[in-house]
Amino acid sequence: MTGMTPRTPPAASGRRAEYAQATRDAILTAARQLFAEQGFFGTRVEDIARSARVAPATVYAVGGGKSGLLRELIETAVRSEENAAIHARIEDMREPRELIRFIITTSQAKFTDWSALMRQVVAAAPQEPSVRESLKTAEQGLHDGLAHIARRLADLGALRPGMDAEQATDVLWYYLNNSSYFTLTDTLAWPAERIASWLYDTLIFGLLASPLADPGMG
Repeated sequence: MTGMTPRTPPAASGRRAEYAQATRDAILTAARQLFAEQGFFGTRVEDIARSARVAPATVYAVGGGKSGLLRELIETAVRSEENAAIHARIEDMREPRELIRFIITTSQAKFTDWSALMRQVVAAAPQEPSVRESLKTAEQGLHDGLAHIARRLADLGALRPGMDAEQATDVLWYYLNNSSYFTLTDTLAWPAERIASWLYDTLIFGLLASPLADPGMG
């Protein structure tokens, strides 16, 4: 009848949603790659649009510009299903040494995956407030994960005498934050195996009440 809005067929609506998601994913993938390769300031919205094969206006519509895209990249990573699974696994673990081994392996894998982008974020943060906010979000996500490990160790009664979960979180942060990994990988040029082994030994003796007679990372 005249004046009534026709219903959108479910199939058409589903295809539009799929296309919108694919477009968003392409823009975020392009932004992440270009930020890592060219830096935040060296990347233009037009570069992202060209790489994602969309119009610059579409990039602005999806992310609101470079700052919005960077924020979305980091927030999406922090609230990912992968991170939710990591937190669930921490709750299921009962052996303190396995918990420490797990967080070293996990943090090292995350650093390897995100280090190229995070180098540029750290470099741009002093000059750009929006980048500083994204960096804080990334750091808070890591800190929350380490605090979860510390609380789990405390719940298991595994921490050294006199150490509580807050102090254990500080120790984990000192050794497993991005700055520490940058030092170990970039400045000292340690291979991944040496980093994992050293971190394991260090955290076992720094955190646990019974650090001896342990099989180690091998």
